[in-house]
Amino acid sequence: MLDRIDKLILLHLQRDASLSLQQLSELVHLSPTPCWRRVQRLEQDGYIQARVALLAPDKLNVGVTVFVAIRTAQHNDQWMKKLCSIVEDIPEIVEFYRMSGDTDYLMRVVVPDVSGYDRIYKRLVSSLDFAGVSSSFAMEQIKYTTALPLDYA
Repeated sequence: MLDRIDKLILLHLQRDASLSLQQLSELVHLSPTPCWRRVQRLEQDGYIQARVALLAPDKLNVGVTVFVAIRTAQHNDQWMKKLCSIVEDIPEIVEFYRMSGDTDYLMRVVVPDVSGYDRIYKRLVSSLDFAGVSSSFAMEQIKYTTALPLDYA
């Protein structure tokens, strides 16, 4: 179970994983050694999966986000493994989910422009049979965060 200090550590690291141990320990009102032990425990227990840098999509020329809903008539392990393998090899697909409801799979794709997405689309549909592929281009990003809510932990 996480206590208040563990949650504070996670809150601050979600906001800025580049904080020094000294800065983090001051923010959570601990001395550095017990703070470091807690961070190590949170990593060992799997609460902290990785520390990464969030990059600016526009600076990297991938400022267009496309949500792709896929429907399939094939609900077997072999088909799913082939789709997963194809998706794994396309770096522009940054999120991929198996869904319930009318959509079988949902992915988030980042590309420079419509023609960039068209190349991804053609690669997908030439590799597997789909019952339907629906693409929606994001017009504006209203909210984006990588920070998870901690109230449920």
